[in-house]
Parts: sequence; structure tokens; C-alpha cells
Amino acid sequence: MRRTRLVTLALGVAAAIGATLLASSPAAAAASDRYVALGDSYASGVGADSYTSEGGSCQRSTNAYSALYNANVHPAAYRSVACSGATTADVVNGQLSALSTSTTLVSVTVGGNDIGFSSIMSTCVLSGESDCIAAVAAAETKVRNELPARLAGVYKGIRSHAPSARIVVVGYPVFYQLGTVCVGLSANSRAKIDEGINLLDDVTKTAAAAAGAKFADVRSQFVGHQLCSYGDKWLHALNYLNLSVSYHPTAAGQSGGMYPVFRSAAG
Repeated sequence: MRRTRLVTLALGVAAAIGATLLASSPAAAAASDRYVALGDSYASGVGADSYTSEGGSCQRSTNAYSALYNANVHPAAYRSVACSGATTADVVNGQLSALSTSTTLVSVTVGGNDIGFSSIMSTCVLSGESDCIAAVAAAETKVRNELPARLAGVYKGIRSHAPSARIVVVGYPVFYQLGTVCVGLSANSRAKIDEGINLLDDVTKTAAAAAGAKFADVRSQFVGHQLCSYGDKWLHALNYLNLSVSYHPTAAGQSGGMYPVFRSAAG
């Protein structure tokens, strides 16, 4: 009898410990989060279809990584103010007001429009290899010399408006898989574009770390699903019928590429 009572007591203690651990698990914490998503078209979900009416020209998709987090994790509150075309200045001046002292989780993808993602790709498509390489090189100079301060301003603003929030900075996928047979841009142009995106992500990662934010690096997640890869493509190629979706993640790119990395970083 005594041994039976000891076993029963031990099992009860184990169950209590297990319940305590479960209650303090990331999933339990995530369910109580008050989450706000900031950023540009990669955050709003351009290219992923299923746009919400409230998003208007910002093109907020229910397939965007933030919306998928909301649908799967069910935080206590969720709001996306991410918007197509947003720059770091747009985030600071027009999106930070969505935050408050009760916000516990913030995601942001921004920086690409500051260096002219869209105009660079237009130059590369329309003007040939030499102009493409020159355009990327000019953007790389901006990334090195101007973007760190702009990103620091964004992260400082987030911290000021939501001092208790976990901040997750979500990066950009690299567009092209190199070393494959691929029509369209030259191999040199594709390599230079990839170089520019890698620099953008590396500088963003450094700025995020300096601000005490987590960096969700999606680059490896997209390997095998990039343009010119042999797998299912998670990025839109140039689309003359709908230019705005060009070089943006598809719904599969958001769900298979962006979301898992963000979900892991969000805790």
C-alpha cells in the first residue's frame, strides 16, 4: 500500500510539472500574444492572392506569413498594417501608430524599397547586363551607407511604441538559383542580383541584432524553389500581365518559405 501511494504521489507530481511546463511553453505564450505586422509587400503578401478588402492598395493577403501565423497560432490579437511599396520612412511615419504598450509581438520586413528593388529589376529586364550590374552596384552602395541608419530608426521606433514586444525582422529570399540552364536574364545579371539581395539581408541581420531583435533568415528555406531552380517555384517570375507580383513570393512561398522561419523565430 505504501509503495502504491508513493507511485501515485510521484505520478501526480510529474503531471503537475508537465502541466506547468505546458502552460509556459512557446505555444501557450503565443496564444496570449498581441501581434502587429509591419512592413512592405513581402510582409503584406503581394503575389500570394486572397487579398483582404480592408487592405486596399496595400494588398494584404490572407496567405501572408503574418496572417498564417494568426490562423494557425490564434494569438489574442492580430493586426497587419504592412503595405505594398512601403519604405522605412513609411513604417516610421505611418505604421508604428498601430503599436502600443500592450503589443507583445512585432514582425517587420522592410528595406527593399529603400534601395529601389522594383526599378532595379525593371532596369535588368529592359536595359541589359551592363546596366543591370551597374544598378545593383549603386543599390549596394546605398545598402552599406544609408540603410543601417534607416533600419535602426525603424527598430528604435518599434521599441519606443512597444517596449515589451518581441521583435522579429523577416528577411528577403534570394531570387535565383545559379548554375542552372535558365532563359531570360544573363547569368552575370542573375548572380549580381543575388549578391545584392544577400548584402541586403546581411546588413539587415546585423542591424536587427544591434537592436536586440531576432532575424528570421528565409534564404535557405527557399533553396530549390527559387527562379531557375528545378523544383516548384515559390517566387513569381516577371509577369507582364501583373507586374506588381513579379519577384514576390507565391502563396506557397509564403506558407512554405516565409511562415515557417517566422514561426520559429517568433517563439
